[in-house]
Amino acid sequence: MNHTYAVVIEPAGTGFSAYVPDLPGCVAAASTREAVLAEIRAAIQFHLEGLASEGQVAPASSSSVEMVSV
Repeated sequence: MNHTYAVVIEPAGTGFSAYVPDLPGCVAAASTREAVLAEIRAAIQFHLEGLASEGQVAPASSSSVEMVSV
């Protein structure tokens, strides 16, 4: 089953960090934006596998992202 989650990517020192608002504790860090995207995909998969191994279902995505100009 495929799951889609919003991912927040932020500059962090000399690289980037990412987190998933719908999956508390699911985070990643890497030196480039492309690398952090790969790392957060792996982290999401690992997180969901952990939930499944505990008999829990993956939470539905409830977060959304919108860019706002002011």
